[in-house]
Amino acid sequence: MQYFFITGTSRGIGKALAERALREENTTVVGFSRQATLQHERYRHIKIDFSDIEQLKENVTHFFPALSQADRIVLINNAGTLGEVNYIGRLEATQLQALFHINVIAPAILMNSFMKAYQNIEAEKIIINVSSGAGKYPVDGWSGYCASKAALDMWSEVAALEQNKLKEEGAATSFKIFALAPGVVDTAMQETIRQVDQRNFSTLNKFLALKRNHQLDDAAQTAEKFFYLIHHAEKWKEVLQDVRRF
Repeated sequence: MQYFFITGTSRGIGKALAERALREENTTVVGFSRQATLQHERYRHIKIDFSDIEQLKENVTHFFPALSQADRIVLINNAGTLGEVNYIGRLEATQLQALFHINVIAPAILMNSFMKAYQNIEAEKIIINVSSGAGKYPVDGWSGYCASKAALDMWSEVAALEQNKLKEEGAATSFKIFALAPGVVDTAMQETIRQVDQRNFSTLNKFLALKRNHQLDDAAQTAEKFFYLIHHAEKWKEVLQDVRRF
């Protein structure tokens, strides 16, 4: 039996991932988002706003139930936000806080709770944190997004290092952890990017051209690449991955 826990399942990559998982036999999916847009007998929805960290802390212990006869358990921290696109010195403090709650604090809390719940389960255990090339190089106007994705990358790398240490010490099972960049996908985030004032984001024309020239990836095709990684997790040793390598 496979169990998938996927955040941001109301649309975009998260919804495509949930739909792809449900195509596999003996699979249960738990989705997290503010709205439920999927209906399936093997899908359970948890309504939550990840910008509300107090709500998350109060409820997270109930998100990952005891599992029996699990062959594979997967957590995909997909939910994220671009946040306010503007230069540092012009940003709103409340929007900055929400961005880091959604992009860093929420996935960290979920990952910590997931690992606590299943550390003694003898099953294949995979965690994928959705990364971005923006976490590896600076983009003007995207300070919060770039910094939050860089933080999530490092969180993933430290977690993987710790799992390797535990494995060396004789731990029965361990978690395989990745930070996976999905490429440039045709999602609502891309729509948001294209509406930004160019004075706050100098590379706007590049993103307009990607849409105009039909160079954005499809969410369903991107989900297939996630599942290639999931089905061949032992093949990949590095934590930081990019779907364009597959």
